[in-house]
Amino acid sequence: MPAKVMFSLPDQLVARMRSAIPSRERSRVLAVLLEKEISAREQQLFLRAKLLEANKNLKEEMVAWDKEFGSDGLKDV
Repeated sequence: MPAKVMFSLPDQLVARMRSAIPSRERSRVLAVLLEKEISAREQQLFLRAKLLEANKNLKEEMVAWDKEFGSDGLKDV
């Protein structure tokens, strides 16, 4: 079920949207644009995470942390 979301847009942009996009298409158009933007940002985060995982210095530091705190009695989640 679709959720209703409220957000603010500049008046001039709303006027242009109303004149260019029929009311029955506005939600779909905004959903497509948001999906593209979110996907692009998620891809950037994924690539940055891969770079961190490949970082030799970070790997060495994580090994040191595991040796120091690996048997702390806490369960990994």
